[in-house]
Amino acid sequence: MKSSLLSDEALALVARRFAVLAEPMRLRLLQSLFDGEKAVHTLVGLTGGTQANVSRHLQTLTDAHLLRRRKEGLQVFYAISDPTIFKLCDLVCGSLEKEHAAKAGVFRGE
Repeated sequence: MKSSLLSDEALALVARRFAVLAEPMRLRLLQSLFDGEKAVHTLVGLTGGTQANVSRHLQTLTDAHLLRRRKEGLQVFYAISDPTIFKLCDLVCGSLEKEHAAKAGVFRGE
């Protein structure tokens, strides 16, 4: 972690990034895009959301510069544009996995 303190403006930017990621459907969409670009209709099927809901969340992720959008004819495709999202997800998931494994060990008497 950085040794210097962040300014209030920088902290607000960080908070906004985490707020964008604090929605399960957005995380589901990101997860669906980990293996590459997909069309909106494919993302609707993979996430179980409605077209309108998925489109709204895709727009939020695009506005936050986490996704990029490409139009081909009538179809719209999305892909992850910020590769740091992979590392962030690995860090958070790894941390949660360790935490839950430790808690499970308590119940097993470890």
